[in-house]
Amino acid sequence: MVANHIPINAKIIGANEHESHYVFDLLYNNTSNIESDIHSTDTHGVNNVNFWILYAFCYQFAPRYKDLRGRSENGLYGFNNLSHYQDYLLKPIRKIKEPLIITEWPNVQKIMVSLALKATTQSIIIGKLSSYERKNRTKKAMWELDNIIRSLYVLDFIDNITIRRNVQRALNRGEAYQQLKRMVSHANFGRLKARTELEQQIWNECSRLITNCIIFYNATLLSELLAIKEKNKEYEEADLIKRVSPVGWQHINLRGRYQFRNKNHGINVAEIIDSWMGSTLRIV
Repeated sequence: MVANHIPINAKIIGANEHESHYVFDLLYNNTSNIESDIHSTDTHGVNNVNFWILYAFCYQFAPRYKDLRGRSENGLYGFNNLSHYQDYLLKPIRKIKEPLIITEWPNVQKIMVSLALKATTQSIIIGKLSSYERKNRTKKAMWELDNIIRSLYVLDFIDNITIRRNVQRALNRGEAYQQLKRMVSHANFGRLKARTELEQQIWNECSRLITNCIIFYNATLLSELLAIKEKNKEYEEADLIKRVSPVGWQHINLRGRYQFRNKNHGINVAEIIDSWMGSTLRIV
């Protein structure tokens, strides 16, 4: 999970597991000081309950849809009969089953409380719901709740270009981080020297720590450079620097041997900036 450019939480899942089953777990188990209100994913992060679960915990689920036309024609639901929407450009495919939601609301509340108390995880809940028969009423009630929230989001996504841009920007930043992390792993020929699940988690967290260090290093240089440009009233260049991504590695040596000594000496940021000015900066 990446907030702006910072990877704040991560979890290793099996290749046979669907990533949408872990969206809420990543958000709710975030222990960093960075709190996210809106969570964006691609189509693989969408399932039949994520809109509702995140909404219930005051998060906004904001995925990107590739087939927006198909989603608008086959994924909208309303509270009135279909005849009520005859004059509308976008029409729901059917009416929300309100009696079902009201009847199953106590069971839905139990599931939400279990998630809130961390007595279980979203992946376990999804697994149990998936194992139920399709006609299970609690499962269908949660689908109906999800249909409500998803319909509202799709309408906002169509109507608001700012939402579409922000979602795309968030996903681009996530992809940029993944590219950097792949480069860090490539220093070991892309291989994970781990056998157990615990070793894999340690390896993954170490890779995330290294990428965070690179991002912090770049952000420090950019912040210092921005302060210099604003002090010199070079506002045009300052605005350009604000658009530069701190997720870059062209100037980082990711190979070779490193020696870490216990010497407390500061880094000459001004000297680094002077030599860094000629480097190619990646704009996002």
